[in-house]
Amino acid sequence: MLTFIIRRVLLLIPTLFVISVISFIVIQLPPGDFLTAQIVALQSQGQLIDQATIDAMRQQYGLDQPMYVQYLKWITGILLHGDFGQSLQWRQPVADLIWERLMLTIALSLASLLFIWVVAFPVGIYSAIKQYSPGDYFFTFISFVGLGVPNFLLALVIMWLAFSKLGLTVAGLFSPQFQNAAWSWAKFGDLLAHIWVPMIVLALGGTAGLIRIMRANLLDELNRPYVETARAKGVKERDLILKYPVRMALNPFVSTVGWTLPGLVSGSVIVSVVLNLPTTGPLLLTALQSQDMYLAGSFLLMLSVLTVIGTLISDILLAWLDPRIRLS
Repeated sequence: MLTFIIRRVLLLIPTLFVISVISFIVIQLPPGDFLTAQIVALQSQGQLIDQATIDAMRQQYGLDQPMYVQYLKWITGILLHGDFGQSLQWRQPVADLIWERLMLTIALSLASLLFIWVVAFPVGIYSAIKQYSPGDYFFTFISFVGLGVPNFLLALVIMWLAFSKLGLTVAGLFSPQFQNAAWSWAKFGDLLAHIWVPMIVLALGGTAGLIRIMRANLLDELNRPYVETARAKGVKERDLILKYPVRMALNPFVSTVGWTLPGLVSGSVIVSVVLNLPTTGPLLLTALQSQDMYLAGSFLLMLSVLTVIGTLISDILLAWLDPRIRLS
């Protein structure tokens, strides 16, 4: 196990280097660059910009240099100084822009993840044990609805119902008086009062999917010969199910860690835009649209690092949970 972990950690270095290069190149593949969009916006407002001004702006933003020079300056600043560069659109350090939204994103994503596991785990077990019962049909129907309805559509429906029927505005994570206020117990309570709507919206699809996976895996395990042998030996049904089949059926929960970690940072971009959430998702979308290469590249690099680390954690946990898996 230790050899496997060391080998995977050493493999992270070239993997992340290749990912950073590809991410930086992909961001600049569309025609034009950040300055091109800025010039078009200024010209649409009736401002005339001569070539000398364009050249000066290009030099100011560092866009007059070759792509490999821009990449080397960016990656060197990250490795040596922890400096992710300056956002071209916001004129602020990238690190400041990301960190101010990161805590709210992680809080919302963790709440959604806990909701998914707390609901999907017992419901999936119940549906497998009580196969073809009225409860199983009910949860199956709910699961199909959760998988079929897009999250952003559910967000719009909840916003309409809350406003039209209850007179509540559920967009955002804070009331207007707390949006720019300093943190206090009152602001924390206001966050808890608003976070349940995006939490349910973000968690519905994942909950429905894991319920179906848990049910299918557990049904497969319940038909294994070792389950019949344990029953024949007089093992109590509850102890039998929880100790053996459920443990084997937990693999999908553990294997999702690989995409859960980057999900904690990125969140659901479309849902965040619809609900006007101050998370990192809309910021990433804006950076990609404006070709803000340092901000978008830093996001993609961060998500890649978390994906690789999450995959490593998943492999280790799967080997520990399921003795049939051997890392060698």
